[in-house]
Amino acid sequence: MIREIFDKSVLVFGCGNIFFGDDGFGPAVAQHLKDHYLLPGDVLVLDVGTSIREILFDLALSEKRPGKIIIVDAVDYPDRKPGEVFEIPVEGIPANKTADFSLHQFPTVNLLKELKDQAGLDITVLVVQVGEIPAEVRPGLSPAVKRAVVKAGHLIAPMIGAVPGRKAGRAPAGK
Repeated sequence: MIREIFDKSVLVFGCGNIFFGDDGFGPAVAQHLKDHYLLPGDVLVLDVGTSIREILFDLALSEKRPGKIIIVDAVDYPDRKPGEVFEIPVEGIPANKTADFSLHQFPTVNLLKELKDQAGLDITVLVVQVGEIPAEVRPGLSPAVKRAVVKAGHLIAPMIGAVPGRKAGRAPAGK
């Protein structure tokens, strides 16, 4: 477990399985933020893959918690266009994601609700509409979702106080 999650006031979790097409959106956004933005010292951006449940459980049990969590993931909503980036409430995580093998099983949704409602954390869930999640291992984002990575970066940067900069690391405190 990365100890920094208990020391930062803002956490950005890129969720998803990079081996299943557009499900790798969250990790791609996490990498994009690290590569193209100066991150404030109190912000931690992580590619958590499919391990968010364990991290949320640790946070729920900890006395030290961040003030804000941003979760970035891929969803399949029938009324959205591939590559569309939008925010959903914690309660809005679609049923087809709560039963998949990766990260959004019911305990995860319950942990998010508990952290939001009982611990008072500010939780944002930013998602992309997938083009395709293959049934077999096939890494790589579809063109529409690949373009959405940059858009998600533009949306998240002001939420976390990040400023554009190439692989420069950390922004000065207070920026």
